[in-house]
Amino acid sequence: MPLTKNVLVDRDAALNLIDELRLAVPEEVRAAKRINQEGERIIDKAQEEAERIIANAQQQAAYMIEERGLTEAATEQGRQIVESAEDEAAVVRNGADDYAAGVLGQLEADVTRTLHSIQRGVGMLEERRAAAASAAGLDAQPYEAEPEYAPYAGYPEDEEPATGAAPTGWR
Repeated sequence: MPLTKNVLVDRDAALNLIDELRLAVPEEVRAAKRINQEGERIIDKAQEEAERIIANAQQQAAYMIEERGLTEAATEQGRQIVESAEDEAAVVRNGADDYAAGVLGQLEADVTRTLHSIQRGVGMLEERRAAAASAAGLDAQPYEAEPEYAPYAGYPEDEEPATGAAPTGWR
């Protein structure tokens, strides 16, 4: 063989190799297309699943935001109701205190007037006794008031408690 760049090839063997390549390449191309189509189908399915998951997450987020808003609104409304009730209770309590103070003030005035009347009556009785004793020539004894009223006297089982409150046996 001469030293040149030209090569001698068996024509029949080369044509057989080309025919084999033509037959093998379309099968490989078809397999590659099937793999490519399967990959695209998997990608499309994954994309659909991702969109479904995102839609569900958005719905759940919207629901949670709505629920939180409702919860916050209910909490605020509850706080306002409690505040209003406390304000109303304070007004009622102040009204009751004012009424009680008025009643007690009136009672104090009535008791004071009654006490003055009693003291005037006792004074008049002492004057009469002194005048009667003087007219009779007797030495007049000053009027001695009865011992202070003891509501528990005669009831040993109901002795007066030290606090001045009613005994526990009273209803």
